[in-house]
Parts: sequence; C-alpha cells; structure tokens
Amino acid sequence: MASIGFVGLGNMGAPMARNLIKAGHAVAAFDIMPAAIEAVPGARHAASAADAATGADFVITMLPASTHVRDAWLGAGGMAKAARADATLIDCSTIDVTTAREVAAAAGRPFLDAPVSGGVMGAEAGTLTFMVGGPADAFAKIKPILEAMGRTIVHCGEAGAGQAAKLCNNMILAATMTVTCEAFVLAEKLGLSHQALFDVASKSSAQSWALTTYCPVPGPVPASPANRDYKPGFSAALMLKDLGLAQTSAKDVGASTPLGAHALDLFRRFVEHGGAGKDFSGIIAMLREGKA
Repeated sequence: MASIGFVGLGNMGAPMARNLIKAGHAVAAFDIMPAAIEAVPGARHAASAADAATGADFVITMLPASTHVRDAWLGAGGMAKAARADATLIDCSTIDVTTAREVAAAAGRPFLDAPVSGGVMGAEAGTLTFMVGGPADAFAKIKPILEAMGRTIVHCGEAGAGQAAKLCNNMILAATMTVTCEAFVLAEKLGLSHQALFDVASKSSAQSWALTTYCPVPGPVPASPANRDYKPGFSAALMLKDLGLAQTSAKDVGASTPLGAHALDLFRRFVEHGGAGKDFSGIIAMLREGKA
C-alpha cells in the first residue's frame, strides 16, 4: 500500500482517486472546490494542495490547464516544495509539452507527465490509457500505481513525451471522427442507411476506433454517445483544448499539420455554436446543417 496525494477531483480525477482507494492505497485528496472531496469517500480531506503532497510516496495532479499545473507545483500551490525529497511526482493533466518539460526540470525530483485517454467512462471503469514521459526508473516505480487506474500504461520517452503522444493521438482522433461524420452525412443524403455504411466500413479499409467503438450515429454501436443524445464521454470543449495544444506544439517545432488545423477550426465553430457540453462526436449535427 502506498500513500498518495491527489489534487484535482473533477470528472476525471474523482473516479481515478476512488480507484486508488479501491486498490488499497491511502489517499489524501484536495480540490479548490471543497464539495468535490465528498466524491472520494475514504480519502483524507487535505487542507491544501501542499498538505496533500506532504508525506506522500506519490503525488498526482489532474488539473484543467497548463497554468494550473505550473501554479500547483511551482507557484502558490507549493506542491514541489512540500513533497518529500524521495517522493515521485505525477501530472495526469493534458497540457502543452513545453510546460510539462519546464515543470519536470524545476521540480527537483522525479516528475512524470502521464496524460490519459479513455474519458470519464474509462476513469470510472479503471481502464484508462496512460501515456507517460519521464525517467525509465521512475516509470517502473509508478507503473503499479497507474495500473490501479488504467489498463494500458505506455512509457513514451523522456519528460514531455507523454503529452506529445496525447496531443498527436487526439489530433488523429479529431480528424478521423470528423471525416467519419462527414461520410454518414453523405450516406444520409444518398439514401444509404447508417447500418449499411457501418457494416461495410467497419469491415473494410475505412475501419477505425471512431467508427467501430464510438460511431457518431445512433444504432450500430449501442454504447456510443450518439445513443444518449451525445452526452459526453469526451466533450467537444476538451477536444478543442487538445487540438489547440497540438497546433501550439506544431508551431513551436515547425511541423505542417493542415488537417489538424482544419479540425481545430471545425471544433472551434462547433463549440462556439453551443456544442461545448456535447460529446465531440456530436459535431455531426453541425455538419448536417452545412455550417462547416
């Protein structure tokens, strides 16, 4: 059993912390919204981020954006200073690669970026994918901790590599989902049923996770958000955030990503027209209306 400080108990962080407790770990939890701690029964209610970090073997953050991560660890949150000298520090937020590397360099002890894929459903079920950047020996140390929250744990390289993998993955996903939605809209206009297109494409060269696991129309894949009025497993607002981070990284290193840039533009328009709280696959509604 390990002692773990966990800061950031939102839609993803709370179920992740609950799974750590379920695995037998002692968790000290903190969130700036005090009521959020009530969503993690069995956790010690820490008085601050620094208090959650104090004395812990492992310290984990799951925060909204780069500024929050930097402030929690190096700024007013004081977590890096409060953590034990031999503690291992882990950030599961999705942030820009540059910030991840800068925080890791300034932390003064092993610090790993470990963003996740799998959405709220994966966090609840403990089936998340973790993409991890940081020293190999520290990765070996944290892997059993991450396995309490996820099914697939991948060491991607040194500091920032986890964030790089997450942003590249989600850029692929956004572009793939968009063209999948476009194909279903075209099929509708051509008189081809959703099921017929699914039966063909899912068994041929167009097969993808966006189609076979997260189909953007109701019916073919009963578990997809399309069957629940696009209640988000992964919201359009979060996809927009990740696409923005991907484009920032592309600009920083001089990479040409025209489809990624177009996906960013499409999701920005979807969010601006009321889609922020919908699942990202709900962008099909905007495409049906011809607003793309």
